[in-house]
Amino acid sequence: MDEIHKKIKDIRLRNGLTLKELSEKTDLSISFLSQVERGTSSLAITSLKKIADALNVKITEFFETESNDNYLVKVGHQKPFKIEGSDFTYVRLSGEFNGRVLEPMLVTLAPNQKRTQTFNHPGEEFYYVLKGAALFNVDNQEYLIRQGDSLHFPSTCPHFVENVLDEEAVLLCVLTPVIF
Repeated sequence: MDEIHKKIKDIRLRNGLTLKELSEKTDLSISFLSQVERGTSSLAITSLKKIADALNVKITEFFETESNDNYLVKVGHQKPFKIEGSDFTYVRLSGEFNGRVLEPMLVTLAPNQKRTQTFNHPGEEFYYVLKGAALFNVDNQEYLIRQGDSLHFPSTCPHFVENVLDEEAVLLCVLTPVIF
């Protein structure tokens, strides 16, 4: 699998953009973007989204994915991936089709995974705990959700999630809009 940093550079060059132009479109520094393209800097999902928007591509363009025109995603085609700088492991559960607005995923949180960043963005988020537990902070309110519990909130609220237990947590996550 090509690494994300190589795909960013390839798409930028294919679009005829300089690092300076990409910097202006993303509000990320030229030196940071250069480090990202060389694979020497971690990349937060928010920065990856800014880069995808500036390059006029879906964020999925940076990941190896197979289009599924039959809507069915067999377990053998569900490929786990990680975002640089995060201990979360994601597995996309959706097929590909025009107009898709939901992003269903399995999210695995490593044991004792602490907060790395607070997020807020357009859309909604729904989580259902399949295994373990997760501590969510949504708009400065804490929610400990355990196996069988669910949480649904507007993504515009500042939020983050932690796994405060010594065991792995597995969550079914459904997001809008599609980001992966």
